Amino acid sequence: MNAAAPTLDSRAPASGAYDVAIVGLGYVGLPTALAFHAAGARVLAIDSSAERLARIRERQVDLLDSDHRRLEAALADDAFALVTDPSYASWARAVVICVPTPVTPHLTPDLSALEGACAAAVLHAVPGQVVILTSTSYVGCTDDLLAGPLGRRGLQVGRDVFVAFSPERIDPGNDRYAHEVVPRVVGGTTPQCTAEAVKVLAHCTGNLHEVSSSGAAEMTKLFENTFRAVNIALANELAEISRTLGLDVMEVITAAATKPYGFMPFFPGPGAGGHCIPCDPHYLLWQLRKSRLATPVVTEAMSAIAGRPRRVVERAREVLSEAGIGLAGARVLLLGVTYKPDVEDVRESPALEIIEGLLAAGADVAYHDPLVPELRLPGGRVLGNVNPPGDAPDLVVAHTMHRALDLSWLPEDQLVLDATYRLTGAGRRVPL
Repeated sequence: MNAAAPTLDSRAPASGAYDVAIVGLGYVGLPTALAFHAAGARVLAIDSSAERLARIRERQVDLLDSDHRRLEAALADDAFALVTDPSYASWARAVVICVPTPVTPHLTPDLSALEGACAAAVLHAVPGQVVILTSTSYVGCTDDLLAGPLGRRGLQVGRDVFVAFSPERIDPGNDRYAHEVVPRVVGGTTPQCTAEAVKVLAHCTGNLHEVSSSGAAEMTKLFENTFRAVNIALANELAEISRTLGLDVMEVITAAATKPYGFMPFFPGPGAGGHCIPCDPHYLLWQLRKSRLATPVVTEAMSAIAGRPRRVVERAREVLSEAGIGLAGARVLLLGVTYKPDVEDVRESPALEIIEGLLAAGADVAYHDPLVPELRLPGGRVLGNVNPPGDAPDLVVAHTMHRALDLSWLPEDQLVLDATYRLTGAGRRVPL
């Protein structure tokens, strides 16, 4: 615990001792806490994992360089405290909940972290406090997990406490869009709730867009990532079409993107990973099953995204077969295993399913990723990062191209299945 971090014995809880408590210090919560601190707020940073807090204090966290500098400043400041006890949220004038909302293996919402964080926020809420949920969830979640329980506690929402939803818009590893300049959507349970939430978020965000309700804000986030999922699925399908017709899909997309209106480029790849695209649309699909509402476009897009890693395995088999090599017993090396370049995050990474599929087919599989020392597969097997050069594999699968990835060792005749569609001039490159 840093010098600023309060302890249970240090002093009695004081309402308003901090401007904001950030609950959950992952890829969203920690940058959010640092942005508030950089803007001059007194920040109480809460995470249930003592191991996570230790890594933060040791600076062993995956952040942009700018956020690493902010972390150095925060850890040296008494106005920034790290704690595991959620009861300290009562010390803050505002509470911002930033916990993960994944899906189960059956593609239904896993609300365990969110329900726990919201229950703690309700339990420790104090009059005058603003509670803002940022974690992506189903429409009505803010009312179900915050507004309703607070009312049952005897706190009138919109008068005694203020509740709002404002979806996070952090893109891990992307330094082009600072936290302060990305517009934030805000919707409160009541108009006064919206107004109070805007006051809180205005400390670290310069552009706020108010909507009429927390439900409208929740749906905004679901639509954003469903839009991306549908277009990623379309781009992957276009890649298959282009390869069949003997065309370069990247050339086609780049040419289409020259149109200044009515087109937005999306690019194909080995699949969609991370905490948004493979998960968020399923919250919407799950909720709509109760209403028996058909959603064929979204349903088919998510099905296509789910099947993309299997297509990589099938394509690896095809490419090796064309070279006179069977997949069973073939040595296959994956380049990069995180879900996107320049982050350490492997959540929902297509590489996990690709590796398991290759192993199930009898291939001898290894990976090289300088950001991932070891990789735990869904089945429990653990692989360690290998550092080429060594004996040349039968097939290299380009999965994630980090800036730190050195490809100088690739032989000119190396067979490469390029699932990124960006690895030009590397060995005997074959597009996915």
